Amino acid sequence: MRHWPLWTLSRPALGYWLTVDVGALAAVTAVALSGAQPTPEELTRFAAIAVSSGLVIVGTAVTSQVRREITRNPWAIHVCYLVAGVFALPANLLVLLLLGPALHGVLGPRPEPHRWLFTTAATVLATFAARATAGWSDPRWDVATLILSGATMLLVRAVVVAVGLRLRSPGASGADVLGDPIDVAVGVVAVCIGGMTAMVTADDPVRAVMAAAPMALLERAAQLPQWRRSAQRDAKTGLANAAHWDRLARDELTRARGRGFCAAVLLADLDHFKRVNDRYGHLAGDAALSAIGVLLRSSVRRGDLVGRFGGEEFVLMLPDTAPAEAEAVAQRVRLSVAALRVPTTAADGRPHELSGLTVSIGVATTERFGYELSDLLVAADSALLAAKGSGRNLVTFA
Repeated sequence: MRHWPLWTLSRPALGYWLTVDVGALAAVTAVALSGAQPTPEELTRFAAIAVSSGLVIVGTAVTSQVRREITRNPWAIHVCYLVAGVFALPANLLVLLLLGPALHGVLGPRPEPHRWLFTTAATVLATFAARATAGWSDPRWDVATLILSGATMLLVRAVVVAVGLRLRSPGASGADVLGDPIDVAVGVVAVCIGGMTAMVTADDPVRAVMAAAPMALLERAAQLPQWRRSAQRDAKTGLANAAHWDRLARDELTRARGRGFCAAVLLADLDHFKRVNDRYGHLAGDAALSAIGVLLRSSVRRGDLVGRFGGEEFVLMLPDTAPAEAEAVAQRVRLSVAALRVPTTAADGRPHELSGLTVSIGVATTERFGYELSDLLVAADSALLAAKGSGRNLVTFA
C-alpha cells in the first residue's frame, strides 16, 4: 500500500480526493438502505434502462479492444442512463445503476484505481444532486425540472472533478481541468437523450432498449475531442507534440510578423538525462519528464506555447516577447529545474526522490533571425549546443 500512486498526490489533493470518495460511499450506503421495496413496474423500468445501457457499455468496450483503440471513460453514456434513472426509478434502484461505471472499469483498461474511483465518486454525488433537484421522493416531470436536473448533474460532476484536478496539478491548463467546449455540448445531448429515455421507459419500458442506438452514437462522438487531444499531445508530458507545436508556432509567427511584434524560441535539453534512466529506470525518467512538463507550463504565460520535441528536449515559443524577457523566462526555467524534486520509484521498487536535474537552454529571437520558424529553430539549436559545450546548466543566446 505504501507504493500506491494515490500517495504521490499532494496533501491538499489527497485530502480532497479521499473526502469525495468517502462522501460518495456514505451516500450510496444511506440511499441503498432506505426506501420501500420496489414494485414490479419499477423493476421492469430498471431492467429496461440497465439492459439498454449495458448493451452499449459492453459493446463499446469490446469494439475498442478489438480495434485496439485507446479506451476512454464513456461518461456520456453514464449521463444518459443516470438521467433516465433520476426520473424513472426510485432512489434505491438508482443506486444500482451506479454500478455502470464499475462495469466499464472491469471490461476495459482504466487509469490508476484512485483516479477511476475518484471520477466514479464524482458521478455518484452528481447523480444524487440531480435527483434532489428533481424531487427526491417524487421527481417532477416537467421540462424545466428536466433541464435544471441535467444541468445540476453536469455542473456538480464538472466542479468536483475540476477541483480535484487543480489540486493534483496546480499548473495544469484550463483545458486540462475543464475540458473542451465540445464536452459541454456532448453533455447537453446526453441529458436530452436521458430525459427522452425516462419518458419512453415510463410509458413502455420495452421501448427503452431503443435508446441503445443513440447512446452508442453519442459515445463515439464524445471520444472525438479526446482522440484529437491524444493526436496533438505528447503522452508522457501532456505538452504539445512536435507536429502540433510546429503548426501553432508557425501561426504565432505569422501574427507576430503582421503586427511587428518580437517573439522568441527556446530549446531546452535536460543535461545527462541518460544517467537517470540508466541508474533509476525508465519509469523514473518518465516521472521526471512529466514533472518537467508541469514545471514548464507553470513557468510561462497563458499564450506561450510549450512542446516536447522528443527524448529530453523541449521547445517554447514566446509571442510578443523582447530578448530581455526571453532571457528572464529561460533563467527562471533553468533555476526551477535545478530546484525540482520528483518523487518516484527506482528500478529496485523502492521510493526515490529525483533531484539534481539541470537543463541547458538555447534562445533565438525574431529580432535577429526573422519570422521563419526553421531559421529560429536552427539558431536556437546552435545556441543550445554552445550551452552544452560551455559546461551545461546554462542559457545561451544565438
